Amino acid sequence: MLNHQDHTNGAEPRALLITGTVGVGKTSAADAVGDLLQEAGVPHAVMDLDRLCQAWPAPEGDPFNLGLLLRNLRALTANYRDAGVRRFVLAGVAESIAERDGYRAALGMPLQVCRLTADLPVVHGRLRRRHEADNDPGSLPWHLERADGLHRILDQAGVADFTVDTTRLPLPDVASAVLRTAGWA
Repeated sequence: MLNHQDHTNGAEPRALLITGTVGVGKTSAADAVGDLLQEAGVPHAVMDLDRLCQAWPAPEGDPFNLGLLLRNLRALTANYRDAGVRRFVLAGVAESIAERDGYRAALGMPLQVCRLTADLPVVHGRLRRRHEADNDPGSLPWHLERADGLHRILDQAGVADFTVDTTRLPLPDVASAVLRTAGWA
């Protein structure tokens, strides 16, 4: 059951970033959290941050187009707030405290960060299945390498407020654990 304050339009806006390495299930978890919020009648938006920075070419010195992502996040957040949204669920990567702070500033509201983890062999299996289903075997080696490297980066960065291990949890349980641990349920 979600907190009563989440059901009112006057609730203080809050955001939750679901982060983790490539293939850990960030977008799927964010969508599942959104489903639970919808079932509870909570005004919310789910945003896949990868979609907010897909432009080519990326500027020199900003290979993942973070600057564009933050500008788009700021604009979208304002539009969603004007439409009555009070809970923001984001799926994306924050590799440092500075990036986390950039997200918080762009959102203009409190931000919690949940890091999803999974055993790397499980992540590799998910990536193989995803690339096979997408008929994209050419980019699999890059994603496998990125998954390992990003896992190490996130271990060292300490950007998360809490962690949920997705290795053996079904998606609905992941979403429930994220909401519960964030204090939104």
